[in-house]
Amino acid sequence: MLAVGFSAGILAYDNPMPLGTDGFWRIAAMRAASIAVILVVAFCHAIATVSFQTATGNRILTPSIMGFEALYLLIQTSSVFLFGVAGLSLTTGTTAFLLQTALMVLLATLLYGSLLAGRLGDLHTMLLVGVILGGWLASLSTFMQRLLTPSEFDILTARLFGNIGNADASILPHVIPLAAMAGGALWWRSGRLDVLALGRDTSTNLGLHHTREVVIVLFLVSVLMAMTTSLVGPMTFLGFLVAMLAYQLADTSSHRLLLPMAFLLGYVVLSGAYFVLRHVFYAQGMVTIIIELVGGLTFLIYLLRKGRL
Repeated sequence: MLAVGFSAGILAYDNPMPLGTDGFWRIAAMRAASIAVILVVAFCHAIATVSFQTATGNRILTPSIMGFEALYLLIQTSSVFLFGVAGLSLTTGTTAFLLQTALMVLLATLLYGSLLAGRLGDLHTMLLVGVILGGWLASLSTFMQRLLTPSEFDILTARLFGNIGNADASILPHVIPLAAMAGGALWWRSGRLDVLALGRDTSTNLGLHHTREVVIVLFLVSVLMAMTTSLVGPMTFLGFLVAMLAYQLADTSSHRLLLPMAFLLGYVVLSGAYFVLRHVFYAQGMVTIIIELVGGLTFLIYLLRKGRL
């Protein structure tokens, strides 16, 4: 009901044209692109985060730890650092989007392949390398930002935070099929994710090739995260929040139910934050402000009451 209510609010609230007229539906159709972007972002973050936490056996981690967002920041900052404000145009459009996404997936594949597929492959080592790599990329971005002029930095800042308004609707025909295939593949492997959640030793004893399964899951996760980060920018807390809520509300360990539940909660959270920011505060800023403020408070209250995740 919340999802339907927020969707109707985004489409119809504060529409200046009379209900049912051609002008009303034209404005509603323009706003529908925002709903499509919200659906894609919620789908990618929810499916990727739940699957990533299952593969790593840790409900505190998010796929952002692998450096996707740091690489996005570096690409955006480098374009302004090298070519000025006009350089931002190089990171927009279908070709730039696909190249940026391919670069992120390539980085993740090299990381997973080299650190997990080897004889001494270790998941914790891979996570540690991801943290260090992300920190190095973020530091390089910060260094270049210090050398920008105030006007360049001000314009760049708007691209460094997750914002539905950053999305280019013309890219959606490319994003939706790729995200649906990656997310659908993870949902189709729900049974394997259930076994994977039991841990390396138990899943191996049950006949699952643990390392191969982890690599496949992490590759699909990297595709989803590369899609959403390239589309709207970093939204670190969204995936963590909806995954935590899905675990509690679904009250099951079956990924066949957990994944759709996380997707639905992600849409409710993101569409609600977008509606409140746009139509209550009349602001065009980053939805991550509302998500981190309300979501962080919800997380702390829950953790203090339950004492566990």
